[in-house]
Amino acid sequence: MDPETYESVLLVKSEVFVFKLPPRASNRAYRAADWNLQEPQWTGRMRLVAKGKEVVLKLEDKNTGELFAKCPIDKYPGVAVEAVSDSSRYFVLRIQDDNNGRTAFIGVGFSDRSDSFDLNVALQDHFKWVKTSEDIEKEKDAPKPELDLRFKEGETIKINMKITKKDGSEVTSKPKVRPSSGGVLPPPPGGVKIAPPPAPSVNSSPSHQPTSAKPESWGEFASATNATPAAPVTPSNPSWVQF
Repeated sequence: MDPETYESVLLVKSEVFVFKLPPRASNRAYRAADWNLQEPQWTGRMRLVAKGKEVVLKLEDKNTGELFAKCPIDKYPGVAVEAVSDSSRYFVLRIQDDNNGRTAFIGVGFSDRSDSFDLNVALQDHFKWVKTSEDIEKEKDAPKPELDLRFKEGETIKINMKITKKDGSEVTSKPKVRPSSGGVLPPPPGGVKIAPPPAPSVNSSPSHQPTSAKPESWGEFASATNATPAAPVTPSNPSWVQF
């Protein structure tokens, strides 16, 4: 059901007092002490009723429910419901006559301070809801800019991939190089392999060199000018061999 078409009761107080206001001498705030509080003009119940965004405070007979006066409230705090300066239990209401549209001001009050507190809270909550509803409607009607999620020219994006283990630790997706057995890293792929030196063969000894090869130059022993004369071969020196 549309909330604009039915009434909802925000607050009910079984006893409220109505007072006649004395002539206002100046623009100073109302004072409940000037109302002759011992002699209220009327006693009945109060109902705070909302219809959509509109809210009305109704003063009704306790037994028959007959309407005594009603106070349409356009905002709070405001002129329709005004607090007095000397008490938190009393208010000044601007009542309205539907027959001729005339308005008048009366004083109302509660015997318990908690009743006036409940009235304050109920009015504040209603107009807070009204403001929130209006803000939502404005956001719906306001043009919304379109989001451009396309990549601009030359723009790139970088994604850091991570893998989470079962124990909660994270590892990167880049593979790690593991050392081979013995702690020595394997050679890089595609490297140049150097062949080991060849083992010496029998044909490479000096005694088997070909005759065409040029022999080493040992010099001529006989032509050495400073050579020491060879010792004569004697039985005491058998190690020398005569050439």
